[in-house]
This record gives sequence, structure tokens and C-alpha cells, in this order.
Amino acid sequence: MDNQDQTFEVMRACLLAGKIMLRSGAETYRVEDTMSRMASALGIAKTHSYVTPTGIIFSVEGVGPERTKLVRISDRTTDLRKVAMVNAVSRKISSGEVGLAQACRLLEEIEEANLAYSFQIQIIAAAIASGCFTIMFLGSWLDFLPSMTAGGIGFFLVVYFHRIVPVKFFAEFLSSFFIGMIAFLFVKFGLGQELDKIIIGSVMPLVPGLLITNAVRDLMAGHLVSGLSKGAEALLTAFAIGSGIAAILSFF
Repeated sequence: MDNQDQTFEVMRACLLAGKIMLRSGAETYRVEDTMSRMASALGIAKTHSYVTPTGIIFSVEGVGPERTKLVRISDRTTDLRKVAMVNAVSRKISSGEVGLAQACRLLEEIEEANLAYSFQIQIIAAAIASGCFTIMFLGSWLDFLPSMTAGGIGFFLVVYFHRIVPVKFFAEFLSSFFIGMIAFLFVKFGLGQELDKIIIGSVMPLVPGLLITNAVRDLMAGHLVSGLSKGAEALLTAFAIGSGIAAILSFF
């Protein structure tokens, strides 16, 4: 393999690692640092990367003509296990345990792997979390089951609506609207006591906690564009949840 082919393979490995991490919920500075360390360990010292929530630009200089590649990120989720696995591959590359070809193969396996819990388990987890949040916010134990029901149905609906209309705002707005409706019906028929506690617990699985955390961490690390864009996305999600709840409360 000549120097040019070697450079392209290193760029491909770095961009693949960055793509997996960014799509899995990693912070911007972590993605850039991992790509830089991988390239340095694989023999390319001078690299430049620019990462935003929707794309990665990676450039190599000093090895023949300057090369630049762009990867578009269209969808993002939360899978911190994949982030940890890519970090593990990066550390193995830095320590010399893994070569370029093996690293590419490992990264491709990580990208193709479906490590997320099944949809049914996610719904059950969201339901249990909703009930526990209701108790944590000083709700009554009589509101535990109503909150579990509303939270589980709300989580199911946000995924369902997002598949029908791939716009996060509408999916989150409609799911929070139905959460408010279910909570109101429980209270109206005497199956729940405190409407506000049930609603607060039920919407917690929809709250973008990781997104807010990453936005703050990116801002503190100096990545202003990524920090502000993630913060704006989190704010829009919060607005969608609040609007859905406000809409159902205005009817009743």
C-alpha cells in the first residue's frame, strides 16, 4: 500500500470512528480528540477536524497533496456503549495493539452492531422511570401506576410519530399532548390524585438530558457552534413538550 492509499485508509478509519461517536451521543470535543489521536498513532501527525452535530470535516496535511473529506450526520441517538467501544479501539491503536486494517474492521463491526435494547424493554424502562420520577417529585403512590402508564405510552408514541413524520418537534409535541390527556383522564376518573405530579413524571423520559449536558460541556470546551446548536435543539424539544402539555390543559 503506497502513501496515498495509506492516507485515505487512515482518513476513512478516523471519519468512521467520528461518525459512530457523533451519532451515538458523544461530545464534539471528544470526537475531535479521538480522531486526532487515531491519526497521530497511525502515522499522520498534522490533521485538522471540524465537527458539528450534523457533519464532520477532516483534513490531512503534510503527506503529499492535502486531503479533505466530509461526512454528513443525518440522525443521532444515544448509545454510550458504542462511544465506549470506539474509545477502546482508539486506545488500542495508540498503544500499538491494533493496526490500521484491524481497526477499520473493528469499527465497521461496531457501526453495524445493534447494541440497543429492544423497543419493548425501552418502553418498560420509560414506564418504570416515569413512575419513579413521580415519587421523587413528592407524588403520591396512588399516582405511580398512572404515571407509569402515561410515560410508557408517551415514549411509544414519540417513536411511532417520529417514524411517520421524521420531524422531532411534531413527534414530541403530539406525544406530550397524549401524555397530558392520559394523565387528565386518570385524575378525572379517580385513578390518580395530583395531575401535575403525574405529568411531570411522565414527560421525564422525553427530556433531552444528555443533549443539555453535551451542549454545556461543548460550550465550556470552546466549541461554540456545536454547543449553541445542541442547546437550541434541547430548547426546541423542551418547547415541544411544554406546548403539548399546555395545549391539553387549555382544553380542560
